[in-house]
This record gives sequence, C-alpha cells and structure tokens, in this order.
Amino acid sequence: MRTRFCLFLFCAALLPAHAADPKEKDKGKPNRLAKESSPYLLQHAHNPVDWYPWGQEAFDKAKKEKKLVFLSIGYSSCHWCHVMERESFSNADVAKLLNENFVCIKVDREERPDVDDVYMTALNVSGESGGWPLSMFLTPEGKPIFGGTYFPPEEFKTVLKKVMELLAKEKDGLYKQADHIAELTVDALERSTRLVALVALTRDMVKDARESYTFDPEHGGTGNKKEDFRGTKFPRAAVWSFLLDQSRKKGNESLAKSVQLTLRKMAEGGIYDHLGGGFHRYSTERTWTVPHFEKMLYDNAQLVELYSEAYRTDPNPLYKRVVAETLGYIQCEMTSPEGGFYSALDADSNHKEGEFYVWTADEIKTILVNEADTAFFRAVYGVTAPNFEEKFHILRLPKPLAEIARDQKLTEAELLAKLEPMKAKLLVVRAKRERPFLDTKIIASWNGQMIAGYAKAGEVFQEKKFTDAAAKAADFLLKTMRTKDGRVQRLYAAAPGEKPAARGAGYLEDYAFLIHGLLNLHDATKDKKWLDEAKALTDAAMKHHCDLERGGFYFTAHDHEKLFARAKDGYDGAQPSGNGVMAKNLLRLWRKTEDLKYRDFGFRTVKVFALVLRTNPGSAPGIARALDELLDVAEKDPTAIEPKNPATAEPKKNAGSASKVKAELKNEPVKDGKQAFTVKLVVEKGWYLYANPVGHEMYKRNETSIEVRIGGKVVEAAVVYPKGEVEKDSDGDYKIYAGAVTISGVVPRAKDDGELEVWVTVNACSKPDDGKRGVCLPASTLKLK
Repeated sequence: MRTRFCLFLFCAALLPAHAADPKEKDKGKPNRLAKESSPYLLQHAHNPVDWYPWGQEAFDKAKKEKKLVFLSIGYSSCHWCHVMERESFSNADVAKLLNENFVCIKVDREERPDVDDVYMTALNVSGESGGWPLSMFLTPEGKPIFGGTYFPPEEFKTVLKKVMELLAKEKDGLYKQADHIAELTVDALERSTRLVALVALTRDMVKDARESYTFDPEHGGTGNKKEDFRGTKFPRAAVWSFLLDQSRKKGNESLAKSVQLTLRKMAEGGIYDHLGGGFHRYSTERTWTVPHFEKMLYDNAQLVELYSEAYRTDPNPLYKRVVAETLGYIQCEMTSPEGGFYSALDADSNHKEGEFYVWTADEIKTILVNEADTAFFRAVYGVTAPNFEEKFHILRLPKPLAEIARDQKLTEAELLAKLEPMKAKLLVVRAKRERPFLDTKIIASWNGQMIAGYAKAGEVFQEKKFTDAAAKAADFLLKTMRTKDGRVQRLYAAAPGEKPAARGAGYLEDYAFLIHGLLNLHDATKDKKWLDEAKALTDAAMKHHCDLERGGFYFTAHDHEKLFARAKDGYDGAQPSGNGVMAKNLLRLWRKTEDLKYRDFGFRTVKVFALVLRTNPGSAPGIARALDELLDVAEKDPTAIEPKNPATAEPKKNAGSASKVKAELKNEPVKDGKQAFTVKLVVEKGWYLYANPVGHEMYKRNETSIEVRIGGKVVEAAVVYPKGEVEKDSDGDYKIYAGAVTISGVVPRAKDDGELEVWVTVNACSKPDDGKRGVCLPASTLKLK
C-alpha cells in the first residue's frame, strides 16, 4: 500500500493545483453573479442573462414588475448544466426573452440544498422526473407553477413563449396551479413525519428494509429484475453499509455475498478510475462500465469508509488497494492547503464528457511503445472493442485480478508491480490534457464525510497518515467554519478578488456528517477532544433543528429563511439523510457518554420515521440501522424503545390524550347476575380518537379500547363500540370518533363482587387545519368509577 500511495504523490506533482474555469474563454459583460463565491454561479457570471442570486431582491423585483420567476438550479460538475449554459444562457435571443419577461434566479444546489429539495419535489409531484439543471417557473411569491430539466435552445424558447402567453391569457389559472403544486409539495415533504405513527418498532421493520432490495446476481448493485437490471446504478453507500452491518448478524450470512459482489464489481468497473484512483458519480448502465464522469467528494468519502469497514470483516486486498488509491487521489487533487477538502471534479473537458479519462487503442500503443507491454496492458484492462462512444476505451478489469494474474502466469503482487510503470506513463500523458474544472468550495457536510472516511481507514489499516489527515481537516472546520456561538457554517469559499471565508447557515447534514466524522476520529484516536466536540455539535443541532414535540430533526434551523415547505429528510440516496445519520450519532454518543438524553432522542428520531419504515423501508436504511441497534439494546433494557421519561425535553402539562377527552361512566343496577354500563366520551373540537375497529392495520394497536375491572381484577366484558366515521388518507382509509361517543357494555357479576371500574384507553389526534399539521398525543388511560 505504501508503494501505491507514493505513486499518487508522484502523480500530484504532475497535476496543476486548479483547473481552468470552463467559462474563461470569450467572456462577456459580467452580471450580478460575478460577485458570488459559488464556482457554479461564477460559470454563469458572463451570460447575457440578467441573473440574480437567490434572495429577496429578485422576488421583490418580480412582484414590483408583475413578472414570473425563472429559477435554474444546478452544480459545477453537472454535464447537462454546462450544455444548457452554452446553448441557451449564452444565447442572445434566449437571454432577451428571459430578461424582458422574467426575473431570473440561478442557484447552486450544493450551496442551497434546501431550495433544491423543495423545488425538485415540486417537479416530481407535478408528474415530471427530476434531474439537473432544474428549470422551474415560479410566482413572485416563490410558488412553483411547472418546470422541467434540460431544454434544448429552440424548445426552451418555445416554452418561454408559451409561458408568456399563458400569463397574459390565463394568469388566474397559473396562480391556482401554483397553489395546488405548492400544497402537493408540502404534503410530499411532510406526509411521512407530520404525525408520529402509532405503530410498534419491531424487528420486522428491519427485516422489511433488508429484504426490500433486489440484487443483480451477475454485476452486483440493485435494480429491477423484470428489466434485467438495465439502467443507471448509483453506489448508494448507505444501503451497502446497512446490508454489510446486517450480514454480520446470525441468519443473514447470505447477504455478505451480495455486498462482496457489489464492492468487487464497482472496483473492477469503469466507475472506478484505475489510473488516478477514486470513483466517478454513477454508472449509466448495468455493468458499472460507463459512468457519468464527475467525481464527487461525498461519493469517495462514503466509499472509503464502506470499503474500510468491509475489510474489517473480509480482509480482501482489493478493498485495501481501493482505499489507498482513493485516498491518494483525495490527497493529490481534492485537498486544500488548509487541510479541508474540495467539492468536485467536473465530468467535462473541452465541452466533452469523459474526454480526460478515456483512451483509444492507438493512444495506448503509442504511449507504451513496447508491443508486449501494450498487449499486457490491454489484456489486464479489457481493451478490445471500444466501450464508449464507439471509439474510446474506459479502463476496467474484465474479471477479478486474481484470474487475470493466473492468465498472465503471475501472482497478484507481480501483476500490480508490472502495471505500475505503464500506468505512470499514461498518467503523465493524461496530466497534459485539459483538466476538468475543480470546484474548490469546501462544504461542511461533505468534509465531515471525508473526515469519517479517513478516520475509519486509519483505524482499520492502522495508518497514521490517514488519521492525521482526518484530524487536520477536523481542526480546520472547527476553527474556521463554526460561529462564536457554536453553530456550523455551510461553506468556505471565496468571491473573486476576496479571501476565502466561512459563509452560509449550516443545515442538518452539516451537523450530522461532521459529528459522524468526529465520532470516527474518537474511535481511531481515543482522544477525548473529538468526543467533546461531537457532543457540542450534537447539542447545537438539537437546539436549532430538532422537533421536540414529534421527534426528529428539520433540515433547516428554526431561524433559517422560511420557504413555503420545510422537510425532515429521511431518504438515503446518493447522500444519506441527516436524520438517519443523526439517529446513529445519538446512539453512539449514548454508548460513549451514558447520557440517556442522546439515546432517548435517538429513539424519538427513529420513531418519527416509523411510517416510512412500514410503507417504504428500502428508502431509509440509515433509520433501519439505528432501529436495529435500538432493538439490540432493548433486549436487555426495554426502555430503549419505550423511554419512560425522555430526557430530551420537559413534558408539557396535560400533554397526553386525556387532556382532549371528557369521560363519564354510568352504571346500571346489577340484575340477573349481570351489570350494564355506558361510557360517554366527548372529544374536544378539532380532535379525534381512533375507532374500534379502526379498519386499518397500521392503527390497530391505537384503537379506543375498554378494560373492565371488578374488585381490582380484570374481567371479561361484552363491549359494543360505535362504528365511527371514515377518515380518508393516502395510506388507506380508517375510522375515527369525533364529538360525542357512547360505548356500552355488559359484565357478569354478583352484587358483592366489589367496585366496578372501567379503564378506557384513547389516542387523541388533531386534524390538519388552515395549513397547520396534525399531531397525535401520547395515549392515555382514563380510569372511571
């Protein structure tokens, strides 16, 4: 590993520190974006489009001039963002249409993930598939009317003219549509966590999450079996971390084969850079051969941690080599002088995707000269028929390295040693090509993930250089990207002509991922400093982001700019969710500190996503992993999944369901060995109870129920419950009680058996009203005599 790491240091000397901005040539007159720090916005700083950055100024202008807003969201390493920038936003005719009829806003989704999430959701709920660049038309109040992604220039002009026509002729209809899309967006973002689902947290939820993925048995990864696993494949490290963890449990051993196959196939495929190290963003097809070529810090950070953790269980030399090469790439190309980590390398060079990374057979022959070396190199990397754009080769291993070594009558070590000088020759040539653009902004959350990756690698491989790199980056972030009152800032970047500085409010993921990195550093070094810093950041996140009433964390802070929707993220995609990572962080902190407030709020964070685990378990492997850990703890301490006195917040007086229900018991005289009784419940206006039967499996355990006791002992009673009203819901209809409810019953008894008591258990929930979300209170048992 040391030899290979040194090779990457040699490569670094061949590479320029920064690649040229793709907009350097033929600059036009600067617009407002020229003063921004975002490299993506600066790529549009010389468009003829009169761009505004996201802010009140743009919306005030739209209101004043009675114009719609055109919102364009992208990121610096996005291929189709560059294409639309060249074709449309640099086009004078398109710019004229935009400038005269719209107020135009440009957003870097990596700077403002909250804005991106809200409007991408709006696009999805309107029936369109998502992607970048995201192109949306908004009212001056910011409500989404409709949108799309990439538009070719002529189609884009047609769309703009159609929008102008609709605004002139059907303005009221457009605004009504915006209100409707906004309502759907709010519902989509808040539906699964609006109420705390009153369902038990069980092993079945973990099992359902584990079994929700369909594995590609030939090439690894997940996909649709009916479609022969065709289509894109993302690494989704959160999924594989969950499955790796599950594979270590008794009875799940078969999972290990799927995890191992996927890790091997990704490392052999073209998604992995076999010359320079590191992973591209995702594969465009089943075999991991043809990627989208951008290299994102967050992918490489998560995959370093995943391969390191996999090595702990399965010490495969491939995993160790991938980690060393990837961290070599990070050190060479993605590390700032201060020790922080840059965001991304673009996919394009010379406006062509992947040009920097691909080869022709003739190029390889010319560079290596020696025919035997050329034949050997082509055999190792499967350079036969072109696999990219019909003339280029993306280097990949066509089969496991051990098999290739046997074919060449070499050991794996001998094969790798023989490859080194050949790879070095190609790297020298590659370094002279036009470099992909390097986005040098430093993002707190992604740096937290890279700290976690470095620290995990340092711990597993006992490599001090890795741990030191993690510590240096952590020191930089804690010193430079934290406010005086202990709050994380999102970015460290420089506007043109200015020194870099921390800027932007932190989001939940900035806290969650950085805390994760600090906890990994504490595992690797045992230095109490990192644990103390993790606790301080966790306390800050709980103060500014947590929902004390329902549990979980909001993506934005309580004092952040208010958009028309606010989400609690639980979905683990290319990036894990902030809530999934925070749930695990809280449980780790509890184990390290024995402070129950962390465990109990970890439970409440998992609990608020119970509905997600029931309805779409594969979307939240991070939450499922935290639940599994809670259930392990609960085997010895049941309060782990039903805290008696949650330490995270003072309970409000009368916070239980009893505060919303008045109950009265009326007993009839004992007659013929029986006694009849009636219970009258009056539910406060705007609230309801779950009926019995409720008519929905999810709410069965929350039905209104009666238990009868005579002389302190439970006795059988014949109870008649009213039918209840039907409440319609996207997850299925169920029945409720509202207003006045009468429940009757008969119990066998003698006159002198003792006092009759009726215990009524209720769950009171409020109905959403005037845009306010409903809430379910803790269950109460009313003891009536």
